[in-house]
Amino acid sequence: MAEKNPARAADDTRWRELAQNIKAWGRALGFQQVGIAGIDLTADERHLQQWLARGFHGEMHYMQRHGAKRSRPATLRPGTLRVITARMDYWPPARDAWAVLRAPALAYVSRYALGRDYHKLLRRRLQKLADRVTERAGEHGCRVFVDSAPVLEKALARNAGLGWIGKHSNLINRDAGSWFFLGEIYTDLPLPADPPQAAEHCGTCRACLDVCPTQAIVAPYQVDARRCISYLTIELRGPIPEPLRPLVGNRVFGCDDCQLICPWNRFAKLSAERDFHARHGLDAPDLVSLFRWSEEEFERNTAGSAIRRIGHERWLRNVAVALGNAPRTEAAVAALKEKLSHPSALVREHAAWALSRHEPSLTGPV
Repeated sequence: MAEKNPARAADDTRWRELAQNIKAWGRALGFQQVGIAGIDLTADERHLQQWLARGFHGEMHYMQRHGAKRSRPATLRPGTLRVITARMDYWPPARDAWAVLRAPALAYVSRYALGRDYHKLLRRRLQKLADRVTERAGEHGCRVFVDSAPVLEKALARNAGLGWIGKHSNLINRDAGSWFFLGEIYTDLPLPADPPQAAEHCGTCRACLDVCPTQAIVAPYQVDARRCISYLTIELRGPIPEPLRPLVGNRVFGCDDCQLICPWNRFAKLSAERDFHARHGLDAPDLVSLFRWSEEEFERNTAGSAIRRIGHERWLRNVAVALGNAPRTEAAVAALKEKLSHPSALVREHAAWALSRHEPSLTGPV
């Protein structure tokens, strides 16, 4: 039997201990779980290329421009050997989501966006974790990412043992469901990689496919973003396709139906992070009130929020569609009429469409 190299054995022990410390430090910083993944994403790269080839990314052209950076971590950050990936629960104490969706005079905002923007909070915590690693391991090549670069975060988290990718394409954790954010640290340290999730646990369940309002989940693990309400209300810059508008319902920023219906989310826990709790009554706001927000009010009420990124114009577009799907009230009709003279053609067109749903005689060019 070959003798073990003492230096190599000591080195292996050092990296194992550091990996254990990283996970403990991450939990102390408020992450519910931390794992370490290798960088081989060959199968996921093929899946991504097929998805792009089918045009499922819609107008998110940057996904094609990034090329292999998304699926080859060492291309994005040269020298990367491992990815430290962390999850943080965000399910907030708020008005019952299904109750809001069943109340068409109210607006539904995706639960992740009810509080402050998660990007800054996660980035600060991950940077603190990266700094702790540097203190212990010495200077090394590393970089923190939170939705800030082309990263296949769900595939990396799966490979790090944090869960499996469900049929709705979100990561699911057996003990926590799917209401969590992910962030990554790319590093050139040769840390021991964790074993990936052993198996998927969706089985024959197709609840997420069946509940999707626009049938955007065209097959298990295949989401056509062009039909997804999250894409339509957040990523899409132009008009929402008219045939899809009635299906949007009262969802004015994002959509959670596929997660709300998922049986694994019965294990989700309320977030202890105050920044993720609902602000400005956005867990069940009145549609007419939101539609009357001036640009100044929009900027003030969405300060520090993920909602701010779509801007006032698209906010009004989204709320106009929801008002078109809401029951007719004099207040709603009056609010829509006010926007027929809005400076934005996008707002005018959606307001006119919504108004025509309540008063068909008022259709015409705007």
